[in-house]
Amino acid sequence: MNKYESVIIINPSVEEEGMKNLIQKFTDLINNAGKVEKVDELGKKRLAYDIKKNKEAYYVVFYFEADPKSIAELERNYRITDEVIKFIVVRVD
Repeated sequence: MNKYESVIIINPSVEEEGMKNLIQKFTDLINNAGKVEKVDELGKKRLAYDIKKNKEAYYVVFYFEADPKSIAELERNYRITDEVIKFIVVRVD
């Protein structure tokens, strides 16, 4: 298993309850094939440039261990979730 970091940027129009549901959904998905070590909710921040007409958004960072094969499934779920406007997953050495 490799260590990863994943940053997701969530649409600012999502309510607090919706944020918790999204974080729980992705945490459960990661835990299916790995282990979440830490989740940082960085809160609402100003974006460097407009993304889908948004000037600010919520940032969430996941630190986790997972099988490399499960990353494709995680990224697929990020793509099909309308509330996620940007994401990145990087392997940490």
